[in-house]
Amino acid sequence: MTDAEQRRQRTTFAVVVVVAALVGIAFAAHAPDRSSPEPSIAAALVTTTSTPSTDTAPAAAGTATVAAPDPTSPPVTTVDPGSLPQTETEPTASGATWDAGVQALWQAIVHDNPAAGAPFFFPLSAYKQVKSIADPAGDYQQRLLANFADDVHSLHAQLGNDAATATFLGVDVPGGQAVWVQPGEEYNKLPYWRVYGTTLRYSVNGETHTMPVTSLISWRGEWYVVHLGAIH
Repeated sequence: MTDAEQRRQRTTFAVVVVVAALVGIAFAAHAPDRSSPEPSIAAALVTTTSTPSTDTAPAAAGTATVAAPDPTSPPVTTVDPGSLPQTETEPTASGATWDAGVQALWQAIVHDNPAAGAPFFFPLSAYKQVKSIADPAGDYQQRLLANFADDVHSLHAQLGNDAATATFLGVDVPGGQAVWVQPGEEYNKLPYWRVYGTTLRYSVNGETHTMPVTSLISWRGEWYVVHLGAIH
């Protein structure tokens, strides 16, 4: 091989090396970063706000921001009330827990969905503390919840074609008739407040109607339903 041929061969090899290096750089620049979450997953990890807070600078374009908690709002709790001890506080038909509960009951009836009324039904964890019977969890599931579901279906049927237009008006509790049930009186090992004769009011086409909420009992100063219809 002549000197000229050798020089041409070395030049061609150098060009190939340079081109390969450039291609590698370009590929690396456009290759996906597998160490980062997928965009959809990353977006789910951040709560974005469409309007920045008035006391902070606007976020840069394309930047997700997290809304600051409102210091005036009550803290959100995930503590199961039934995991806490009973108190002697007499309930009243008012307050945030009460309002949420009765609205949940109304939605359960309107939509024929007993599960929607869970916030207003006596907690299982509290029932286990209260009842002095062999299997409180079984009694709760097989009797109380089953009866509650049947009653919700019956009340929904009572609404009939008016379910979509019925308007919730309120729940009336005869608080003056509430009694403090002592241990041993109703197969219970803990006391509680109990009241019979509560009624749920609603209107259809301007006329007021009522539904029974047969029995409420208390846990830690809040009313909960245990019997919506007949007690059995």
